[in-house]
Amino acid sequence: MAIPYPRFVGSEQPAMEAARMGTPPSAQSTPPVNLTQEELKKIAAYKAVEYVKSGMVIGLGTGSTAKHAVDRIGELLRLGELRDIVGIPTSKKTHEQAVSLGIPLSDLDSHPVLHLAIDGADEVDPRLNLVKGRGGSLLREKMIEGACEKFIVIVDDSKLVKFLGGSGLAVPVEIVPFCWKNTALRLREMFRDSGCVAKLRTCGEEAEPFVTDNGNYIIDLYFEKDIGDLQAASDAILRIPCVAEHGMFLDMATTVIVAGKKGVEVIHKK
Repeated sequence: MAIPYPRFVGSEQPAMEAARMGTPPSAQSTPPVNLTQEELKKIAAYKAVEYVKSGMVIGLGTGSTAKHAVDRIGELLRLGELRDIVGIPTSKKTHEQAVSLGIPLSDLDSHPVLHLAIDGADEVDPRLNLVKGRGGSLLREKMIEGACEKFIVIVDDSKLVKFLGGSGLAVPVEIVPFCWKNTALRLREMFRDSGCVAKLRTCGEEAEPFVTDNGNYIIDLYFEKDIGDLQAASDAILRIPCVAEHGMFLDMATTVIVAGKKGVEVIHKK
């Protein structure tokens, strides 16, 4: 459902304005204009946090959009509007952020089932399938978000695509470092008909391999065409022995919150 600014269904205060100001303000009679992508991310994140209730165990996502949600949860805890929250971070970076905000943390061993998780996504298709992991945390994200009763995804409208890989940006695959060139070759050949290019993710001036929190490498796949049956593609990738996980999150999101220039759209899984 589309929700025009400045009113938001399910919120007593405008999520957009709270996101812009950092604290819940009074409603404005006219909506802001020329919102930046960062402001849109913040709006979606603040809207998602409205689903968080005291006493919940929640998955804390990783990335530029999820960061705003973690900040907001920390703020509400500090104000006393949320209590007895336990967070399960999806990366070392999010762990550090949550600790700095005073969010109590635990792990999947202590809490094998979570009430909900909030995270961003790099792509969202019409069936609410996702591409995630361009920040490098896809394995831990999938472990934690796959253990949630509800998985709320927060994006700005630039992340909406007709098919996964449709943005022309990477679909990541986390692999063990051993013989990574062979794994990259197998992935490229697997999707040859889709015009696949497979590249090792690197970082720094020396172009050293990017290393995940799990000590693995990432092969980024770029597609010229739709890869077709996503579940078949997922199964085929995971059959390669050196693959730890891929960044296609299929049939996992229960709600997607999209912030755009004209408002916030809340899309629930059918």
